[in-house]
Amino acid sequence: MVRRMTTTTYAILSLLALQPWTAYNLTQQAARSLRFAWPNSERHLYTEPKKLVELGYATTYKETVGGRTRNVYEITEEGRDALAAWTETPPAPPQLEIEAILRLLFADQGTLADLKTSLECLGSDTRDLRSAVVEVIGGYPEGQHPFPERTHLSVLFATFQMELFDVIDRWSRFAQSEIEDWSSTKDIGMTSRTEELIRIIASGGSVLDSREMEA
Repeated sequence: MVRRMTTTTYAILSLLALQPWTAYNLTQQAARSLRFAWPNSERHLYTEPKKLVELGYATTYKETVGGRTRNVYEITEEGRDALAAWTETPPAPPQLEIEAILRLLFADQGTLADLKTSLECLGSDTRDLRSAVVEVIGGYPEGQHPFPERTHLSVLFATFQMELFDVIDRWSRFAQSEIEDWSSTKDIGMTSRTEELIRIIASGGSVLDSREMEA
């Protein structure tokens, strides 16, 4: 049975629309770009191209370089048609997949020290990702974009990533300050501070803005 297309499949098909790739080069390009928007695609880089061949959206041919033979994947016209049809459909709602947030939700199953470490890692990792975007974009004026005709798209994409990483970093610092006075992660329940946060959220306000105003 032919497997159905997923967002991950379309992400790989989008890369093939740019140029033919070996599986190795697909991995490198995904690390450069897809990991900032759809990291799930990196885990399927060696299976999704085969699915695309099965669907008739890509073909494969062998290439010999330095005495070694490797498979190269290339998009077909049917694949371009499928990609164009996908771009016309409404996108799925945004989804967050952040393990540190999941750990916060169930922090009462661990210790306060565990939660503090998790939030610190979230901030540190987010700042590292932000720095990676800065490094990539910083090379564009020197001609380091592999597809210079697409620079306008990459840069607009990067503005979203920068803003998102800034918010996550701000929130991680906010959360760390919020738990400073906690004695444990268990059985705290409703407090005056919790009630205050509820009022801010219920009014449609921003807890980050309120904290910065207090500072």
